[in-house]
Amino acid sequence: MALGKDYRGLDCSLSRSLEVVGERWTLLIVRDACYGVRRFSDFQAHLEIPRAVLSARLTALVDAGVLAKEGHEYAVTEVGRQLWPVIHLLLRWGADNFAAGPCRVFRHVGCGEEIGPDGGCAACGRDVSLEELEIHPGPGLDPRRDDPVSRALREPHRMLEPIRP
Repeated sequence: MALGKDYRGLDCSLSRSLEVVGERWTLLIVRDACYGVRRFSDFQAHLEIPRAVLSARLTALVDAGVLAKEGHEYAVTEVGRQLWPVIHLLLRWGADNFAAGPCRVFRHVGCGEEIGPDGGCAACGRDVSLEELEIHPGPGLDPRRDDPVSRALREPHRMLEPIRP
């Protein structure tokens, strides 16, 4: 029997958040959208996710206002952009505790410095928005990944700018 998708009876903002982003694959889809992935086929190739699951997750994210569908492409909304600090912290936490270093490094476009775990730039002393970040390959990157998105992300790339593999 499948588990339900909601947390009925729990009056908690975390439970409501998990109803939107708590299913398997969902945060990875949002992460990739922040990286600039726009097309269904690119999400599927990069994540190796079943088509039906990807379709359901994308529909749910659009319905929740996290992503917007523009023709055949998806874009991160303001609501989705607000998830970036959470995703960034999870990426750092995973790299620090469960991986051989970060797969991706995020640098402030204004000065080129890597941002800290809090999303701030130590060199500039300010918080850095998602639009001001550039993604670079990190030391934990698996060079064997050869899908179009992985190949595109081997080069520095401005966050949110569409990837056109």
